[in-house]
Amino acid sequence: MDRLDTFRAETRAWLEANCPPEMRQPVTGEDDTCWGGRNFAFQSEAQKLWLQRMAERGWTVPEWPRDYGGGGLDRDQAKVLRQEMQALGCRSPLQSFGIWMLGPALLRYGSEAQKREHLPKIARGEIRWCQGYSEPNAGSDLASLQTKAEDQGDHFLVNGQKVWTSYADKADWIFCLVRTDFSARKHTGISFLLFDMQSPGVSTRPITLISGKSPFCETFFDNVRVPKENLVGEPNGGWEIAKYLLTHEREMIGAIGDRAISRPLGRFAADAVGTDARGLLDDPMLRSQVAIFEIDEAAFRLTMERTGDLARQGKVNPAFSSVLKYYGAELNKRRYELLMAAGGADALEWESARSRGGELARSWLRTKANSIEGGTSEVQLNIISKRILGLPDA
Repeated sequence: MDRLDTFRAETRAWLEANCPPEMRQPVTGEDDTCWGGRNFAFQSEAQKLWLQRMAERGWTVPEWPRDYGGGGLDRDQAKVLRQEMQALGCRSPLQSFGIWMLGPALLRYGSEAQKREHLPKIARGEIRWCQGYSEPNAGSDLASLQTKAEDQGDHFLVNGQKVWTSYADKADWIFCLVRTDFSARKHTGISFLLFDMQSPGVSTRPITLISGKSPFCETFFDNVRVPKENLVGEPNGGWEIAKYLLTHEREMIGAIGDRAISRPLGRFAADAVGTDARGLLDDPMLRSQVAIFEIDEAAFRLTMERTGDLARQGKVNPAFSSVLKYYGAELNKRRYELLMAAGGADALEWESARSRGGELARSWLRTKANSIEGGTSEVQLNIISKRILGLPDA
């Protein structure tokens, strides 16, 4: 038995012994997801236990170094872990912007003190992070941001506003882009700061979407004192960090194209529409659309897997994250269009108990933002055309 076979057998045995049965059931919705943080209320003892066990093993962030709370696994071992969790139906123990976005940025650009302070807390789910990037007049043109951080000797004084700050009202800390030099060219006067959302002068206001629900907030900074040690990288060097982090954000958003719903799309459709005498979906046009979608979904899943393997070997164009973001967002929109088509008039229910408070209709409306958040689809196509295909500007 070779090294990976041994690791696979040991991993399967550990998961079977340590993953509670409740954590092998599909997540039923946002309220059933573990986000961690100071004020997170676990939905069950099983959810809490699963996070504790995985964090103790470092498997909430399996490829991070052990010194920072990770599992220290190589890419092949991490792939085996994902496969074995999927085979057993194990839930992810923790969803986290800290894991998906800030963590990789700190591993590359953070000081040793910043890594040791923040990464273990991210890995254990102790601190929940939000992202302070977009502003009312700086969305796709992010480098136009105007939130300012004035050097006050031992600290920065931050004033300004962010918008579309996901879960800002629930987050403990924020990683934030601020302007520290107004005389420099706009890309070169930006810095990357970390600070506590409980700091005096920080306030949030929820934004409601057409779905009637929203994770988004406006976030306001009024003379917020941020210690100098919370500056990541060099002063005015935040744009490089911001771009690196955006590649991870776009991969995160793109992953919704392969983010499993509780059952395969075809099974949802069959339950809603019914099957014919042959056991096939009793709507030939919908059946064809579902089949095409599931082929595209499988192809995207393999592309994500291949891209991850190549990225760990340093063989992927950094701009390829835009491909994943663009296609994943469009794929998820197609998924919910088909779910709505299969559900017919029943799918439009908005507040009934039967529809779980209009869960499907609200989720369908929410997907419309997938092609806007993290950089619009148009922006992603421009990046792909220039940085991957090498096409000239219009």
